[in-house]
Amino acid sequence: MSRTDGTLRPVDLARMAGVSTQQIRNYVDAGVLPPATRTSAGYRRLDDRHRRALVTYRAMMPGYGAETARAVMRAVHDEDVALALTLVNAEHAALHDQRLSLEAAAKALEAVAEQTPDTSAPSRSGPLRIGEVAARLGLRTSALRVWESAGLLRPRRDRSTGYRVYGPHDVRDARMVDLLRQVRYPLPQIRPVLEGLRRTGSSEALRAVIARRQEGIARRAAAMLEGSCRLHHYLTENGSAEDR
Repeated sequence: MSRTDGTLRPVDLARMAGVSTQQIRNYVDAGVLPPATRTSAGYRRLDDRHRRALVTYRAMMPGYGAETARAVMRAVHDEDVALALTLVNAEHAALHDQRLSLEAAAKALEAVAEQTPDTSAPSRSGPLRIGEVAARLGLRTSALRVWESAGLLRPRRDRSTGYRVYGPHDVRDARMVDLLRQVRYPLPQIRPVLEGLRRTGSSEALRAVIARRQEGIARRAAAMLEGSCRLHHYLTENGSAEDR
C-alpha cells in the first residue's frame, strides 16, 4: 500500500513500535487504537492518528501500567474523556496513598528497629506460641509460617511439645516483616534487613529499603507525568511534541 497519501499499514506501525503486526491488529480490536477503515480488499487502513495513539499508549504504560493505559485509551476512543481522566486521577491518588503509607511505615519501622527487646524479663506466660504472636500482631498463623519457610523468622521449638515458641526478638522480627510487606517489599529482599539488624543492631539496611522504595515511587510519578503529557497532546490532537 502506498504511503504517499498519509495512510499506514499495520506492519508500518509494528516496525515503528518494535512489536508484531498482529499486536497492532489486537490494539485496534481492543480499542487501544482508533477504529480503522478498510480498503476494498479488506486491509486495515491506518493513519497518523493511529501512530499518535500508539505513541500515547506506550508512553502511559510505564507510569500507569498496561491495564490502566488500555482502559484510558479505550475510553478516549469511545469519546468518554471524563472516564479516561477519572482513571488517570485514580492512579495518581493511589500513588499518593502509597507515598503516605510508606512515610508512615518508615517511621514505624525505625521505631521497631530501635527497640531493644528485653530478653532478661520474659512475660509472665513465658515465650509466645505462634497463635499468640499472630493475635498480637493481627496476622494469620499461615503468614508467620511462610515467613519462617523463607528464612525470615527463626523461632525455636519447645523440646517437650515441639511447638514453635517466639521470644522478644522473634516478635520484633515478625513485626518488621509485617511492616515491610505492607509497603510491598518482596520477601527475598527483607532478609538482609533482618540480618543486619540481628548482627549489628544497625538500621542502615532498613533505611536503604525505604530509600529504594521512595525512589521507585518518584520514578513512577515522573513516568506518570510523561504519560499524562502525551495523553494531553493526543486529546488536543497536538502532534508537535517530539515522538520518542
